[in-house]
Amino acid sequence: MYNLIITGVAAVVCLVIGVVVGYLLRKQWAQNQKDSVEAKIEKMLAESRAKQKEILLQAQERALKVLDDAKGEARQMRQETENAKRRLEKRESLFDQKLLEIETQKQDLSEKADKINKIKEDITKIKEDQLAKLEKIAGLTKDEAEKILMENTERMVADNLAHRIKKLEEDASDELEKKAKGMLSTVIERCASSHAQESTSSVIDIPNDEMKGRIIGREGRNIKTIEQLTGVEIIIDDTPQAITLSAFSPIRRQVAKKAIEKLIFDGRIHPARIEETIKEAKQEIALEIKKAGETTVYDLGIAGLDPKLVQILGRLKYRTSYGQNILNHSTEVALLSAMLAEELGADVAIAKKAGLLHDIGKAVDQEVQGTHPEIGRDILKKFGISEEIIKAVYQHHEDKPDTLEGVIVKVADAISGARPGARKDSYENYLQRLEELEGVATGFAGVEKAYAIQAGREVRVFVTPEQIDDLGAIKLAKDIAERIESELKYPGEIKVNVIRETRVVEYAR
Repeated sequence: MYNLIITGVAAVVCLVIGVVVGYLLRKQWAQNQKDSVEAKIEKMLAESRAKQKEILLQAQERALKVLDDAKGEARQMRQETENAKRRLEKRESLFDQKLLEIETQKQDLSEKADKINKIKEDITKIKEDQLAKLEKIAGLTKDEAEKILMENTERMVADNLAHRIKKLEEDASDELEKKAKGMLSTVIERCASSHAQESTSSVIDIPNDEMKGRIIGREGRNIKTIEQLTGVEIIIDDTPQAITLSAFSPIRRQVAKKAIEKLIFDGRIHPARIEETIKEAKQEIALEIKKAGETTVYDLGIAGLDPKLVQILGRLKYRTSYGQNILNHSTEVALLSAMLAEELGADVAIAKKAGLLHDIGKAVDQEVQGTHPEIGRDILKKFGISEEIIKAVYQHHEDKPDTLEGVIVKVADAISGARPGARKDSYENYLQRLEELEGVATGFAGVEKAYAIQAGREVRVFVTPEQIDDLGAIKLAKDIAERIESELKYPGEIKVNVIRETRVVEYAR
């Protein structure tokens, strides 16, 4: 037991000694570690201080460099400013000098202008004095002397001037006429159309003269019904097996003709049947009008027209002018206009449409007040036709249309109407036109006689040679032509031929 206690005490003592030794060893190790960390920290701090000094030195160097650069730039700017200031002062000095010189020159010019004006006044006064002396010596005023001088000069050069004008006109007209004839002949050869003339009356063949009485009816009720419903005058005379319809409107005449032919074929002629037949005839004519317009547009290759406008165009099938069918005439004008437009480089589509529609106003001119160009213009505006076509249609009877297409339509219209056999005229109208031509020519002073020849295509004017000289003859021909264009209506063109003749007879004995 004692040994155990000693052993235990020894163990405890050993344990205590071990703990003490460990603690001392640990304390020594910690002290060593502490010294090591502090050394590192001191080293790092020393390095940091060294770097800080280096950075501060570099920053100071850069700051000094920036400051030096800034000072250099400031010196340069001050130098440039000084240079600019010196240049401005120099320019200002030059400007003041120039301004002073200009003022001096202005004053000199003003003085010279005053001197010149004074000289002009003196010259004007001298001229007036000289003119007054000349007028006093000559016994004529300035205007009178100028008039006499101009008359003498004109008289001296009149013959020479007349010959020159004539030569220039002949040269120009020959060349232009040659080109125009070639172009027109080519176009006319390319367009061939019929010229069947139509009349304002229609004749209906009947099987026998007894039918005349049936058409007249009891107490004339049948013929009165027909005339009242159609607006056509029925002429029943002694002509065997025929009756005549007369009306200003071809459409009404055609309706009456169809209705009477149906009544004759049917045999039942009484007011009720007449009314029914006329209604059927009107429907058939309306279909024919529509078909005629559509066929014409299709044959010409024109598209885009309103159907109602095409129907109005079809009415021209039953409209004539001097015996010429207007629908056929319009078709021919459209073809001629297209060909002329190709030759002249104009718009072919506009020229063709304008040529087709140029007489559209004649379709309703018997029902609407106004001339057919004005009516046609209003119709085309209503259907939204382009302004170029409307202008050509409206101006196709004017002397100088505004557009090339308008001139083409005017020429094509004249060609179509002037073809031999295209139109006819009554004997009374023919004589009246010749008398009007001669009357226009004889209305000028110095005209001795005037004769319309070649069916009114030429008017020959004989003048008094003592009153009209060569230059006056040229002027007279132009004046007569212009008055004929403005006052008369005629197809084609009229040649004005002024003849001035002086005959001197002497006998040698």
